[in-house]
Amino acid sequence: MDDIVKQALAKWPNVPDCYGWLGLDARGRWFMRDDAAQAAGDFPQSRGSWLRHEKLIDFIGRNYESDDEGRWFFQNGPQRVYVELECTPWVWQVLPDYRLQSHTGLQTSAGECLLDEEGRLYIASPQGLGLVHSQDMVLAAEAVEQGVWVPRDVVSADLPAQYGFVRSPARSQRR
Repeated sequence: MDDIVKQALAKWPNVPDCYGWLGLDARGRWFMRDDAAQAAGDFPQSRGSWLRHEKLIDFIGRNYESDDEGRWFFQNGPQRVYVELECTPWVWQVLPDYRLQSHTGLQTSAGECLLDEEGRLYIASPQGLGLVHSQDMVLAAEAVEQGVWVPRDVVSADLPAQYGFVRSPARSQRR
């Protein structure tokens, strides 16, 4: 977490949390969801505006983490901005040596490999579960063919409970 964020937390400890305003799609792209986007429906059906400002994206990535309930958020100064997930909290790019790099730039090693009913490939890592980026499926297929990764069949709807994450903190708030 950035020092400036830690300082803001200390100065303003009781800022209300924010729900529904930030989304992460299955390709690791961030979306800002204003009132109109939220009124049009849940993420990802109503995505909002694709964030393209590199410094903002880097700031979000450095301050992205989860709470004890498995809800992922961006710590924006003293405020937690909970993230609506299209799929998983991480989106992995596959490096030539089959290590992984997240949509936030974090590098990690691959653990368990999972294949869902729609043919999507997931990797569990020490940081958590992530979807393999669609553009990296050639390298992922090589890892599977070489026996580096051995996929286990899963049902995608079961993944949040099995791996401890919440796809829609906003929806869970409304219950």
